Amino acid sequence: MKTTIIPIVTSGHAHHAHRHGHEHEHEHEHEHEHEHEQHPGEHRAVKAATAALRIPLTRRELLKGTGVLMGTLAASSVLSSFAPSRAWALEMQGLDTHQGEVILAFTRQLYPHPTLDNAVYALVVKDLDAKAKADPAVRQQLADGVKQLDAQAGSDWLKRAPSDQARDVTALAGTPFFNTIRSTAVVSLYANTMAYAHFGYGASEGDGGYLSKGFNSLSWLPNPPAAASGPIPTDS
Repeated sequence: MKTTIIPIVTSGHAHHAHRHGHEHEHEHEHEHEHEHEQHPGEHRAVKAATAALRIPLTRRELLKGTGVLMGTLAASSVLSSFAPSRAWALEMQGLDTHQGEVILAFTRQLYPHPTLDNAVYALVVKDLDAKAKADPAVRQQLADGVKQLDAQAGSDWLKRAPSDQARDVTALAGTPFFNTIRSTAVVSLYANTMAYAHFGYGASEGDGGYLSKGFNSLSWLPNPPAAASGPIPTDS
């Protein structure tokens, strides 16, 4: 039986996924165009993010890897309004399910955003899983780090109180395990279309920047002189 599950993909796969789901795009947009009025940049960010969320996947296909993370987009999430399903899944090839869950929770403590979906944090796990699959040393480092956290909790670190988890994360600052997750998360967590849609970042608009989108306006000052905004650069 087919179950609609969103496979977690990196932003590099978004264009492929967009082509895969193009035949449903116009119908999907028409359904929501009157329900969700957004800034054009934000709308494009959401479209780019959810383009990667239109690949049908069966539960059987999720059983081919070493582990799987699964979750549900929050009903209040901007992504859940446009995605074909609120259920998401990440198949892993280097880490097991428990390791992925602990690393995701560790990342949430490291970069806490209360309303950011776990689906976005799962992109960090995805990239760490790829590193673990490619490099046995990274795989062992991550496995040892998870074991250390579990030992700190007595059995399962996921059952530890959030305040205790925060202290555990702080205590590991500067260790190879901490640095591997931090250096991956600082890029993977924010440089993706789902994060752009959540935070309202207009990167999907292209390389035009924000020069003429309000950042050169000094309307908050009384009668600002025209020169106060600085020169407008031109292509040469």
